[in-house]
Amino acid sequence: MNHSATLILAVGLICACGQPANNMPSEQPRPPRAKKVPHQMVEHGHTRNDEYFWMRLSEEQRHTPTPDAHTREVVAHLEAENAYADELLGPVKELREALFEEMKARVKEDDLSVPYRENGFWYNHRFEKGKEYAVHMRGKAKPDGGCPEKLDDFINENTMAEGHDYFDLGDFEISPDNRLCAYSVDTVSRRLYTIRFRDLLTGVELPDVITNTSGGGAWADDRTFFYSRKDKTLRNFKIFRHVLGTDERLDVEVFHEKDDAFSCDVYRDRSNAFVMISTGSTLSTEEWYLPVGDPNGKFTVILPREEEHEYSVQHANGEFYIMTNWKATNFRYMKCPVKSTAKEAWVEVVPHREDVLLEDVDLFKDHMVFSERKDGLTRLRVRKLSTGAEHPISFNDPAYVAYTGVNPEFDSDKLRYGYTSLTTPNGVYEHNMDTAKDTLLKQQEVVGTFHASDYVSERVWAPARDGKRVPVSIVYRKGTRIDGTSPMLLYGYGSYGHSMEPNFSSARLSLLDRGFVFALAHIRGGEELGRAWYDDGKMEHKMNTFTDFIDCAEYLLMNKYADPGRLFCMGGSAGGLLMGAVVNMRPDLWNAVVAEVPFVDVVTTMLDDSIPLTTGEFDEWGDPKEKEAYERMLSYSPYDNVKDAAYPAMLVLTGFHDSQVQYWEPAKWVQRLREHQKATAPIILKTNMEAGHGGASGRFERLKEVALIYAFLIQRAGLGTTP
Repeated sequence: MNHSATLILAVGLICACGQPANNMPSEQPRPPRAKKVPHQMVEHGHTRNDEYFWMRLSEEQRHTPTPDAHTREVVAHLEAENAYADELLGPVKELREALFEEMKARVKEDDLSVPYRENGFWYNHRFEKGKEYAVHMRGKAKPDGGCPEKLDDFINENTMAEGHDYFDLGDFEISPDNRLCAYSVDTVSRRLYTIRFRDLLTGVELPDVITNTSGGGAWADDRTFFYSRKDKTLRNFKIFRHVLGTDERLDVEVFHEKDDAFSCDVYRDRSNAFVMISTGSTLSTEEWYLPVGDPNGKFTVILPREEEHEYSVQHANGEFYIMTNWKATNFRYMKCPVKSTAKEAWVEVVPHREDVLLEDVDLFKDHMVFSERKDGLTRLRVRKLSTGAEHPISFNDPAYVAYTGVNPEFDSDKLRYGYTSLTTPNGVYEHNMDTAKDTLLKQQEVVGTFHASDYVSERVWAPARDGKRVPVSIVYRKGTRIDGTSPMLLYGYGSYGHSMEPNFSSARLSLLDRGFVFALAHIRGGEELGRAWYDDGKMEHKMNTFTDFIDCAEYLLMNKYADPGRLFCMGGSAGGLLMGAVVNMRPDLWNAVVAEVPFVDVVTTMLDDSIPLTTGEFDEWGDPKEKEAYERMLSYSPYDNVKDAAYPAMLVLTGFHDSQVQYWEPAKWVQRLREHQKATAPIILKTNMEAGHGGASGRFERLKEVALIYAFLIQRAGLGTTP
């Protein structure tokens, strides 16, 4: 299912591979064999038998301090799988350790972020040598507005993480008077955050504690904090108002999202005039506002929800600015008076364009910054409100990412933006929106001998079988042979309109330097080529996602970017569904497959509305309680379409506490794959018993997971088992 953070990790860190040598141990250990318990499921007169349904545990079973017999049995099976994986990958233990040290050595351990200013204070964070997590700092701005030489610590994630196998600082929000900090923490990896409050003047923790939240929130004034709470399926379903010094049981419910396909959040707009509630499904949104000066008042809807109408709202100079897909597939930009928000009052600011997707707008007091996508690439465009004058911010790499950064100050003529490419480490720039002058504030340091000029990036267009052209981003080291003899990793996702970005990764260098080619297929289901690209890769068009990926692979082989015997593929979450589908459709095409937290039991999951996120996914996959949708999902669901075949080697990764894709999906899938495996290639399952959808927490612990994947692929590539 959907999770952007995992994707960033997967694409940014885990990208590359090797060749076909089967240098697994000659006598492989036997994989764990799970028991079979018949479990028939009947829908629309069709019967499925899931013998591994018993692997499912409830939320309570996973977290109880005294596990029952069923829980112990499931955990024992997962631990046996982990032992099998460790044994099978034992020969590459030395390589794994070397890869980790190699990747870690490129990371500047004592790093410092670029400070930003908000409400009279400057903020940044630092990493310390050997530490996993960040330390957050702030300091009062100088009289001229400048940043002071010394900033003071106010959140140390390393201290807070002590004693926890997993730690995630969800968010922090500073009160309008700059004294109080509301921050959220998850120590389980279920995306259930606890909000606490800290007095930044004294360093004292306030007694207020709010549980089961989404992690974010908004101050209305210095004593009133709004937040969203989750239901049993982990859906954000209610917004509450908390007054400091009171028990959370006394918090007042101000919004209840009763449609289980919708999820709601609350935030403070950048003009600091309103607290906003945003609620939405995959294809529909609705926004509400409340003046910050009236925290006990009632929220007012801007425009009632409509089927397949998505909009978002910002405020400036007494007007609401609205990005909307109303009569605009690729979105347009409108404005209206705060007191008159019906469509009849909307005035067009930026029209709809068939060839340009309007992705986002950063609104300042006297400027707008448009984030747009054309031909699969992002671009930024600045407009001055008082004159209407515009200028672009231009970029030159064949495949790159440009994005607006941290810009909390509404009244500013400076824009922070980021730029990276497959060959360019991430840079933070400050752009003067009046003079169009750029200043590089910081570029990611790659420790060692890295030179961007040693690497080549390309953007090619692969023909799909129905005549569409699919963009593919490629990177390799200079000197790598593009003659059909080099190993390649092809990465894909293709769901939720999430565009896969050609980011730089210092970890990836470990594979590029060994002669690998990395390719990122921008297949349908993403939004790289506009909203129609997304629409043509979901629901009844979902099969296009899978065939696009296969067609990209065949194009790259035909044009000699890859050795036919050393082609690898990888995807995570919904990209794991992609992996499951293409390995069923073309098991012969791949030497090995890596599937991270894969969404593979599509039908069963989508029929179960007690599982987190299911009901909010109907607009993406369909509702299988409808016969047509059921049959469509059944036609590609990886778990339901496993067949007798010579499957390639597979490494499947999951997290025991995953809230997006439950661990039992990949665990069951691996068992069924092994049952039908007609080749000798191993199918390996590795479960992180302390983590969830995003994998391990901590910057170095994540690299250990990357090293595991790299070692597996290098082994399969025939490049040996030693560093």
